Amino acid sequence: MPNPVCHFAIHADDCARAMAFYKAVFSWRFEPWGPPDFWRVFTGQPGVEGALQKRREPLSGTGMRGFECSISVNDVEQTSKQIVKHGGQILMPGFLIQGVGTVVKFQDTEGNIASVIQYLPSALETLGGS
Repeated sequence: MPNPVCHFAIHADDCARAMAFYKAVFSWRFEPWGPPDFWRVFTGQPGVEGALQKRREPLSGTGMRGFECSISVNDVEQTSKQIVKHGGQILMPGFLIQGVGTVVKFQDTEGNIASVIQYLPSALETLGGS
């Protein structure tokens, strides 16, 4: 049995800025929940839950700290433009993974690193239409 990702958390220095970024780029919805400076993230993908929360300790040093995820998009080029327009940075331009799709690595307004992927139609069939 596969072990699908079911939850992710985005840590942010400025939660309002992070929410604005993810709303503008991915049309995600946020709802306050639980402790102060904590929001549920609704991506529109059933079975995947997220959270946005205030970073508890300063981010120091370099390198990836956390769990990097990929976000499926319909148009990786247009999404890349939206990322930059709304304060993010493209860290690695789009590259094709043969048989899978095109991936772009980016950094959000809070220094978090993630990827967006535009799957090839054949890969979507293999993934069950995801």
